[in-house]
Amino acid sequence: MRRPSKTTRRTAATASAALALALGATACGNATGPASGGELSGQTVTVAGVWTGSEQQNFKKVLDAFTEKTGAKTVFVPSGDNVSTFVGSKIEGGNAPDVVLVPQVGVLQQFAKEGWLQPLSDEAARKAGSTLAPVWKNYGTVDGTYYGLYFKAAHKSTVWYTPEAFAQAGVNEPTSYADMLKAGRTLADSGRPAFAIAGEDGWTLTDWFENVYLSQAGPEKYDQLAQHKLKWTDDSVVKALTTLGELFKDKQLVAGGAQTALGTDFPSSVAQVFGPEPKAGMVYEGDFVGGIAKDQFGKKLGKDATFFPFPAVDGGKAPVVSGGDAAVVLKDAKNGKAGMKLLEFLSGSEAAEVWARAGGFLSPNKELDIASYGDEITRSTANSLIAAGDSIRFDMSDQAPAAFGGTKGAGEWKLLQDFLRDPSDPRGTAAKLEAEAAKAYGN
Repeated sequence: MRRPSKTTRRTAATASAALALALGATACGNATGPASGGELSGQTVTVAGVWTGSEQQNFKKVLDAFTEKTGAKTVFVPSGDNVSTFVGSKIEGGNAPDVVLVPQVGVLQQFAKEGWLQPLSDEAARKAGSTLAPVWKNYGTVDGTYYGLYFKAAHKSTVWYTPEAFAQAGVNEPTSYADMLKAGRTLADSGRPAFAIAGEDGWTLTDWFENVYLSQAGPEKYDQLAQHKLKWTDDSVVKALTTLGELFKDKQLVAGGAQTALGTDFPSSVAQVFGPEPKAGMVYEGDFVGGIAKDQFGKKLGKDATFFPFPAVDGGKAPVVSGGDAAVVLKDAKNGKAGMKLLEFLSGSEAAEVWARAGGFLSPNKELDIASYGDEITRSTANSLIAAGDSIRFDMSDQAPAAFGGTKGAGEWKLLQDFLRDPSDPRGTAAKLEAEAAKAYGN
């Protein structure tokens, strides 16, 4: 469910046959050679993760730093989007990687319940205790045992826009959701619809819902809904859908209307705002939007592309929804001890600094010097993530069973796409969401 990862969404189409061959193929091409000496000299750590492209290249810089420090050789294996299927097949084939970067809380919980994971070493847990807010430990813990070390985070409460469009329309950054819709209508009156919405990718719609719901209903209800201790038919869900429906049904607010949005994938939504032929003034998604605007469209962050925090809804608090990738060590790992040494390395600020300097990265590590990030916009986003502390809430659909929160054309993704198409019956949509959730959660 990683389209740049649901920390940084991307589209991946890796055939299962290719996945089966990935370990051998990658071992030939991507190994990082050992430094002379070092406590792990002569050992190899195999790491599997969803990252491709620049994310993978930048993570390899982190692995290179680990090699430099310990002497261990490292091999990165692309897992494809379906980490669960990949890891299951590797364990079954007796070829399990040592370390896996898991992009969803629900998948981490599944791995723990399958008995696939080693608990964090005392050293990794101790270091993480001083560098991460307790909320990150909670998301890495299953039934009282700490398994998953959160290394990479995403800030999913950022609304990106072109300052030029705002200046032309004479609007300022909004501080409330109502103001945001008002600013959007003013933008439309000046010739540019408010939002490019990537309705073809159902995960973006879950993110819209989560921000509205967290601000409007509050963190306690958010947690209950995420665990399905609260039904999706609850009035708080109907209220959030009604709020979202106001945006979805307004052609001034949705560039091209719902039908166009349903044919727009995530990269295209960013292109509609920051590409050569802009069709909208704003795009809501995570901090990774800035990376695409900069790398693909040559925008200077802070000048040509910037963001404001997703604003508070109905007098609630401004939401901070996050995603993240947790490093785990598999029980069936051939080199689990060296794998755990890698997690101990990842728990410190040295590893985070390597990727922060390379770009395209946010760390939940509060000891990382904010100056390590290469531009003011990323520093601002990172500050906001750290400052949120325990009020951060992890992406709700990433906490759900994949059948409900992470499957294309099914569950929450499909039902929110249907709602974007026709937002006239929030209560009916809530009932359908509850039916699918009950099936997936088994309660």
